[in-house]
Amino acid sequence: MVAYEGRGVKCKARAMALHLRGPVLVGQDDERPEAWAVDGRITFDRPPTVDEVLEGWVLPGLVDAHCHIGLGSHGEVAPEVAEQQAVTDRDAGALLLRDAGSPADTRWVQSREDLPVLIRAGRHIARTRRYIRDFANEVEPELLVAAVQEQARAGDGWVKLVGDWIDRDTGDLAPCWPTDVLAEAIAAAHALGARVTAHCFGEECLEPLVLAGIDCIEHATGLTEQTIPLLAERDVAIVPTLINVATFPDIAAPAADKFPLYARHMLALHERRYATVTTAREAGIRVFTGTDAGGSLAHGRVAEEVLELAAAGFTPLEALRAATWDARRWLDQSGLEEGASADLVVYAADPRQDLETLKHPTAVVLRGAVR
Repeated sequence: MVAYEGRGVKCKARAMALHLRGPVLVGQDDERPEAWAVDGRITFDRPPTVDEVLEGWVLPGLVDAHCHIGLGSHGEVAPEVAEQQAVTDRDAGALLLRDAGSPADTRWVQSREDLPVLIRAGRHIARTRRYIRDFANEVEPELLVAAVQEQARAGDGWVKLVGDWIDRDTGDLAPCWPTDVLAEAIAAAHALGARVTAHCFGEECLEPLVLAGIDCIEHATGLTEQTIPLLAERDVAIVPTLINVATFPDIAAPAADKFPLYARHMLALHERRYATVTTAREAGIRVFTGTDAGGSLAHGRVAEEVLELAAAGFTPLEALRAATWDARRWLDQSGLEEGASADLVVYAADPRQDLETLKHPTAVVLRGAVR
């Protein structure tokens, strides 16, 4: 047994050597009958003693590639709330989180052995008064490069831009940044070793961002037959956050009277959401799971996002890959390879046969400890 201190709470790991009696799904084409977690690491060599046996279908910890730790509906939340957000994700099997923007400094999460691996993007960067109040670092175009450099240094290899938002003058979604400034800003992030992603609901902002060198698009509801080949050609990934897109009718409803064009646009984007994601996948665009938890959406819903990909036409294996092996490689994180951190989830049945199984993990193991 080992013990360590959390935020005022002593946390105990339950086992030092675990026998994982599989199938152990190391990869989509690599299934092992068993494995072990010894001193927090995966091994396929039997240790001399075992403290606990876990039996079932073993997957690498799921990936929520778009969530927000430390963010609530009104901006930054207290550390104890951020802690509960991370615990909720962990207990749902999401053991690798890419935080897509938070006003809170959540680096302390990364020192907690009992919380998921967290890859931070720093704070959202938005155009002045063109995003949700108290969420973002709001700047005008002439300050975008400096803001990107600041967040690239503050984060863990990612920067998050707000690519479009409602323009009150036109009454509809509109791009936030001039193309030439985008190219300079994204180049500045790349020079500091950071990838750049952007919130994009509509159509107009996509081509300028891709031509400027963006690495990923969040939501991507505005993809069209013109921009899908462009993203595929330049290997720009998307994280469609379909459980967030499901709320578009609720977003549109209160805007219908004041901004009817915007409301109709949001409803149209919602209506074609599944077709958009399926067409993107068929074109060769890499698609990964993200819930957009934080803000107004609850944490712990990664299984629902996987099921949404299936509803969009992904096979169960394709949807599972988007939340496990493929997503981990994209984020430069290991899975269940020899010597990797033992971050895994155990299920009573094969998720490849029934994705609903993902809602009911029988065990969650993080850094070799049953949580």
